[in-house]
Amino acid sequence: ILVGIGGGGLAAGIAVAVKALRPDVKVIGVQAAGAAAYPPSLKAGHPVSIDDPTTMADGIKVGRPGDVPFKIIGELLDDVRTVSEDALSSALLLCLERAKLVVEPAGCSPVAALLSEPERYGGGPVVAVLSGGNIDPLLLQRILRHGMAAAGRYLSLRLRVTDRPGALAGLLGVLSTVDANVLDVSHVRTDPRLGLTEVEVELHLETKGPEHCAQVARTLHGAGYRVTG
Repeated sequence: ILVGIGGGGLAAGIAVAVKALRPDVKVIGVQAAGAAAYPPSLKAGHPVSIDDPTTMADGIKVGRPGDVPFKIIGELLDDVRTVSEDALSSALLLCLERAKLVVEPAGCSPVAALLSEPERYGGGPVVAVLSGGNIDPLLLQRILRHGMAAAGRYLSLRLRVTDRPGALAGLLGVLSTVDANVLDVSHVRTDPRLGLTEVEVELHLETKGPEHCAQVARTLHGAGYRVTG
């Protein structure tokens, strides 16, 4: 069983209940890497405060474990693992897109752990506790954008083309052959690094994942375009 840990109350409660019924079941806590007070606390043998905890997961953004939960967690939890902000945003996106569940970043931290290291949980059934759906719509929008970028669903690139009529249409035609959806296009003509007949085009594309991003890059290269960034 994977459960997110903030101050430790929820994880401690789950550990007590599970171990009372099935002592053989492992209970693993998950913390955001930027607000992970439990690993150093467990190593020290007492609650340790961390400076400036930073994470999008407000529900587990706690700088010091609670005294009572810490004692329970130290005795009953089998392990504590940490996840990155990219993993949290990817997990939130997965819950929303695939499972149709609105889960706050703290609540989907167990899913983030599964996505980060799936090979560590392949020995049997795994339960990820999804705890909480309190998320601000603006934060949700930002996280979804970040999650899609982390999952390779967005691709931003810059390349140079000849500044002549039809050049942009030709470039977009090449992108259409690999099914890349163009979200935004911008032109730069005033950069001193550009030649007299050159224009730099910045593209923001919607893609299907990392392999599709690589395919787009290969196709552009094969068509004679030089990607500069």
